[in-house]
Amino acid sequence: MSDQMKIVFLDAATVGDSSLTPIEACGHLTTYATSTPEEALERVRDCEVLIVNKIQVNEALIDAAPKLRLICEAATGVNNIDLEYAAAKGIPVRNVAAYSTDSVVQVTFMMLLSLVGKLPYFDEAVKSKRYSRSGLFTDVTLPWTELSGKTMGIIGMGNIGRKVAGVAAALGMNVVYYSTSGTGHCTEYPSLPIEELLEMADIVSIHAPLNDRTRGLLGVERLRLMKKGAILLNLGRGGIVDEAALAAAVDAGELGGAGLDVFVTEPLPENNPLLGMEHPERIVLTPHIGWASAEARERLIAGIAGNIREFLV
Repeated sequence: MSDQMKIVFLDAATVGDSSLTPIEACGHLTTYATSTPEEALERVRDCEVLIVNKIQVNEALIDAAPKLRLICEAATGVNNIDLEYAAAKGIPVRNVAAYSTDSVVQVTFMMLLSLVGKLPYFDEAVKSKRYSRSGLFTDVTLPWTELSGKTMGIIGMGNIGRKVAGVAAALGMNVVYYSTSGTGHCTEYPSLPIEELLEMADIVSIHAPLNDRTRGLLGVERLRLMKKGAILLNLGRGGIVDEAALAAAVDAGELGGAGLDVFVTEPLPENNPLLGMEHPERIVLTPHIGWASAEARERLIAGIAGNIREFLV
């Protein structure tokens, strides 16, 4: 394995403080916390292996790297890379699959349990000393509900969707799903049309990629199909849900709440409707952290290094 292989990571800040030692062992690694499109064009000129997370790898960037031999995606989704042009130039693209499954599943239920259990409200009740002054051993002022017996509707039954289904079933929930690929390969749970799933589910949890089948999947009309009081979770991709329509539905009480870890534009613009809601307590928003547990990031980096080693063999 040549220690002269020139490896460039254009947006290394996306993996935080995780050690890049496994990648460094594959060659000479140069990292940049972030890169503008203009900076990227300069930084790849001698690059042989390019690592990106969200940087757009288009024709211009590929052409700016005449020595480029391999593109490594520091994620699972590769929609930021012009795959056709890379293939035409004979440059393979490698991603890392399944590294974040456990991380995303945990964040899914972190959101869900907080929403149905009214966790922020009860936490504040104690910390504000309202509980201390109440004279009662408990607080039953805000009803919360059990998940057992409820129906979990999963949109996208891949690795993550299947594991979410398993946890939901362990909590006593009934599980149904909608196959975004059009083929219901999972036989453990009923596969339903999207409209039927939305009408019957108490919780709808999205774990699908953004593509032609899923873009704009849940807009005004389909959100209206959901049960009054239902909760929508999106840990797939932002473009799957109409954010303005969702904010309006939650504010109006048509939905019981929502949890989103992904957004159409990231980071979330300050003027986004989700940040101007009348009832922000009904929604949980996290800054695209589902993939990013410390352990998941270690698996990701190990996977990138493995892709580079495999290419060099």
